[in-house]
Amino acid sequence: MITRRSLLLAPLAALAGCGHRKGAGFDGYAFVANEEGKAVAAVDLTAFAVARHIRLDASPTALIADPVRPAVYAMTPATGSVHEIGSGTLAFRRKVQIARAAVAMRLAPDGKAIWVLARQPRRLIRLPLDTFQPDTHIALPGEPVDFDICGSGEWAGISFGESGVVGLADLRRGACSSVILGKRLSLARFRKDGQQLLVGNAEDRMLSILEAPGGRVVVHLPLAVRPDYFCFSADGGQLFVTGAGMDAVVVVYPFWTEVAETTLAGRAPGAMADAVGPDVEFLLVANSQSGQVTIVDVETRRAIAGVAVGQGPSYITVTPDQQYALVLNSLSGDMAVIRIGAISATRAKSAPLFTMIPVGSKPVCAVVRGV
Repeated sequence: MITRRSLLLAPLAALAGCGHRKGAGFDGYAFVANEEGKAVAAVDLTAFAVARHIRLDASPTALIADPVRPAVYAMTPATGSVHEIGSGTLAFRRKVQIARAAVAMRLAPDGKAIWVLARQPRRLIRLPLDTFQPDTHIALPGEPVDFDICGSGEWAGISFGESGVVGLADLRRGACSSVILGKRLSLARFRKDGQQLLVGNAEDRMLSILEAPGGRVVVHLPLAVRPDYFCFSADGGQLFVTGAGMDAVVVVYPFWTEVAETTLAGRAPGAMADAVGPDVEFLLVANSQSGQVTIVDVETRRAIAGVAVGQGPSYITVTPDQQYALVLNSLSGDMAVIRIGAISATRAKSAPLFTMIPVGSKPVCAVVRGV
């Protein structure tokens, strides 16, 4: 019988079957932002070793890999700057300061620009990647904490945190409208089709779903945890939510606007990543207090294994070929590598760790770029 899962996994299963099951390395680099080290480490994913530390003049906390140009961009929020690094040369290229302080950045869907959410001044700023000079500034009604851009590139959804306000910014007209939810907010993410904005209500432990771009509230979904972390399944049909309140992951159906279930996922679940293995889709959940990653089968929503990874795992990303999960340990300053193809459900509920790589002081974010 052909199932939705088999259709989703078939292309990646074929890729995994073409000489990748034993782990062939990835022809590229993982770029790791070391916040305390004020540097970006470039990790060679064929040798599984640091090739170079690229020094910056401030602490990076966010990275974007350019899907077309051979470049990676690092944001240093304290200086409101974006730094360009050559992904082939592993060298600093150029820098631009676009604000006094910044919060987050996102790549525009067309790949031609980066949008930066600034705190001082309160602006949403467009940075074209060809000129590397800001060309659009959208005034915001409050102090922002998070944002997302819909797939069409027409709208941005912005969370204003303590004020309880959500902003919907028209990126073409350069205007921002507001919706008042009245409670302390956290994350904001668009549904895959861009027709709804999902906003974490941290104070009441709810997920608020709004129409986009109109802003009408569709529903408030009560959650068993504070919405501190979001992660979508590969097809966008499930949203996973973790945070303070319970050692569990809350599974939400964003297209049906309902909570599916809450499932245990190790101690104090935090950052997550979705990975599609040769024959199964996994949710990898960082357990910072216990120093492990819990692996959940997305279809059954059951924890099938745990991997000891180091001290303070706080960020997970997966290589584009779905071979490896890269786990950043903010306390021990290293990156744990898990081979996706080696994960299996065992009686011991444990999975092997492929390797550990020292990367620097307080790694907080990583992106992968092929050569």
